[in-house]
Amino acid sequence: MTEEVPADRTIFRDTLVPMMAEDSRLVCLDSDTGLYSGVDFGPAVDRYINLGIAEQDLMGVAAGLAKSGRVPVVNTMATFASTRALEFVKIDIAYNAVPVRIAATHSGLSAGSLGPTHHSLEDLAVMRTLPNMTVLVPAGGATTETLFRQCVDLPGPVYLRLGRGATPQLPEDAPPVRIGEAQVLRHGDDVTLAACGPYPVDAALLAAERLADLGLDAAVLNLHTVKPLDVATLLEFARRSRLVVTVEEHWETGGLGAAVSEALAPRLPVQVRRVAVSDEFVSMAGDHPYLLDRTGIRPDAVVDEVREVLGDARREDGPG
Repeated sequence: MTEEVPADRTIFRDTLVPMMAEDSRLVCLDSDTGLYSGVDFGPAVDRYINLGIAEQDLMGVAAGLAKSGRVPVVNTMATFASTRALEFVKIDIAYNAVPVRIAATHSGLSAGSLGPTHHSLEDLAVMRTLPNMTVLVPAGGATTETLFRQCVDLPGPVYLRLGRGATPQLPEDAPPVRIGEAQVLRHGDDVTLAACGPYPVDAALLAAERLADLGLDAAVLNLHTVKPLDVATLLEFARRSRLVVTVEEHWETGGLGAAVSEALAPRLPVQVRRVAVSDEFVSMAGDHPYLLDRTGIRPDAVVDEVREVLGDARREDGPG
């Protein structure tokens, strides 16, 4: 998972525009993101509406269009969707269970040096608490197209978490991605690594390779659907593991780690460790990979969590 592809927001855009020409229900609502500059919408040009930097209005208009039989696709930054416009998402969209698709870009730390005002480390915690909301976190551009196509006809609203720049992609032999189903990227019986998002999934896969050198067999699950979580598959792997470690580009409170812990706690006595951003704002400057490294979203942090609990399983006469 080292080769890079175009940014997932670019792949999302290049998926949406042709779909609009074929599906008259789709309406693209923009908040002056610049993502659609110079784009030829063809016969769907009258269904591209730029409302400017007015995120609350964006959500209200989207809800009205959805109640009128359209499937509006809202384009804004993740932090603005999950905080600035939250009341409108909650009341106008989630409460009414209307089919609005919120394409939230610049998620996590992908806004880089724009700083804490533009980082989005709270959005999963916010969005997954809203009734009727489906929460999707593609692991790179290739799965962005698949998940977006699948979500168009879902009932109720969808939050699609996208980054800003190019990201790692999944291995070519990865199984198909389906909304609501965990994607099993690796099997293993010692520890289950559960991740969401391109860099965390990449970190989990790399960590699994390093753990194998230590004699520890790690399964890797891509939990791209944070809500509704695939509890059945998570339980299947957790039951045969001695430890579950979650990996995410989010504050350690309320995100994937919390969702996994909530799912396992009443069902299974297994320890859960979390690799996430600590409970503080990220005020340092730098690009996306640099900030991830500085905040501990990296393979060695995953390995350290596993070794702290399970130790080193290598035998003296082993290859390791």
